[in-house]
Amino acid sequence: MLAWAGDGFALYLRRLERGTFAFPAAGGVGVVVTPAQLAMILGGLDPAAARSRKRYARPDPANPRTV
Repeated sequence: MLAWAGDGFALYLRRLERGTFAFPAAGGVGVVVTPAQLAMILGGLDPAAARSRKRYARPDPANPRTV
């Protein structure tokens, strides 16, 4: 993986003993992944198959629809 580190590029390499990484398909010149997605990819999970859970959000007293 080649990543911009603010003052230059950083090259990251990880070799698998077996299997493959489930990396998203590129729609253009590159792929943008979040840090959480990268952690899943490097941990052996498929981010496309993962689903996020509904999280608690504190009600906004200024908006009566959310109370």
